[in-house]
Amino acid sequence: MKKIIAAVTAMALCAGMVMGFSGCSEESEDSTVSSVESGDNNQSEGSSGASDRPNEIRDITSVELVSEMKAGWNLGNTLDAGHAGSKGSEPTAIETSWGNPVTTKEMIDAVKEQGFNVLRVPVTWDWSTGEGPDYIISEEWMDRVQEVVNYGIDDDMFVILDIHHETWHDPYEDNYEAASDRMKKVWTQIGERFQNYDEHLIFEGMNEPRLRNTADEWNGGTDAAREVVNKLNADFVETIRSLGGNNPKRHLMIPGYAASSANAALSAIKVPDDDKIIVSVHGYIPYNFALATGGGANKYFLASRMTGDIDNLADTLKTLFIDKGQAVIIGEFGAMNRDNDPFRVHWVKYYITKMNEIGVPCVWWDNNANSGSGELFGLFNRRTLEWYSQDVADALIAAANGEFTLDEIIAESDELLQSMKNNE
Repeated sequence: MKKIIAAVTAMALCAGMVMGFSGCSEESEDSTVSSVESGDNNQSEGSSGASDRPNEIRDITSVELVSEMKAGWNLGNTLDAGHAGSKGSEPTAIETSWGNPVTTKEMIDAVKEQGFNVLRVPVTWDWSTGEGPDYIISEEWMDRVQEVVNYGIDDDMFVILDIHHETWHDPYEDNYEAASDRMKKVWTQIGERFQNYDEHLIFEGMNEPRLRNTADEWNGGTDAAREVVNKLNADFVETIRSLGGNNPKRHLMIPGYAASSANAALSAIKVPDDDKIIVSVHGYIPYNFALATGGGANKYFLASRMTGDIDNLADTLKTLFIDKGQAVIIGEFGAMNRDNDPFRVHWVKYYITKMNEIGVPCVWWDNNANSGSGELFGLFNRRTLEWYSQDVADALIAAANGEFTLDEIIAESDELLQSMKNNE
């Protein structure tokens, strides 16, 4: 079901996605579980339990870890799919319920071959979790999640595993105790299953915790909601640190309110006193170019005059976190396909080159949607194993590898400006 967002500032809106094929929406427009598509569903070696990956974890800071990351890609609208009717369904029925095919090793191999070395795996655990007080995750779902995680690990990628589209941790003060209890129990199970994985596996405590369906949903939140997010982040970190295996040294990602790039949300984040913490931020900016689907949507971007939101975010992240020795990852970013690839190429070059200056890697939100209506963030066609927008994918990787300077990118704006005029 699509959502309507109240009119708020662009910086608040860029914090997340708003429609059925988005990074943070709670439901697909089509609530019917689709039939399971054929695919390689054989479990990877070692997908049956925590003892499969007895790897030593390097004792390095998150700043050092993040410096090894180049470019990232989200397996969006897949393991994070499903709806209330999915409760108790087979794992692959949930995985394909929003129209995407079963994930295969060949898909992740192709992403790695393109040059991405970070794989974010969004997961909604709710449909396979039992009732309280124990909130037991089904073995079948845990096995399937681990199988997909292993696809990335076996390709020597950094894998970010999160909880996504969950509705039980809304940051209301009167919901905190119940949310905290469930968070500890869910993350204990995940942490124990993956306890022997090395630093290539990163846990992300929450995805865009916010006051859903309220006027404050995307505006950076309220003081009270931001404080509840901080408390839940602290509970997550404490829970993982209390577990065995490599978890005392596991790198952990924490968001602010809604993972928002709004200053109010970012400045309120309380980072635990722990050198293995990464701040998670989502930045679909400039909003009208990257994300807007209604009035104000714009298919043009010029680095000579439209970079204010990107520059401001980079400056804010540097001041609040980077200069203090705290790591940051932009866990979701992207610009929708509007039949405007030359401008998306130009935009992705600038965005990533600017974030490279402060040491912040970016992870593209890919929902495999590239045509029609909705939020068209698909770069990679998971059925053909080809790139919908090869030029954008190539520019993204080249920028991540430091092949451009900001001056060079800005100089391209004159040519693109002429193209704009010719199209008007």
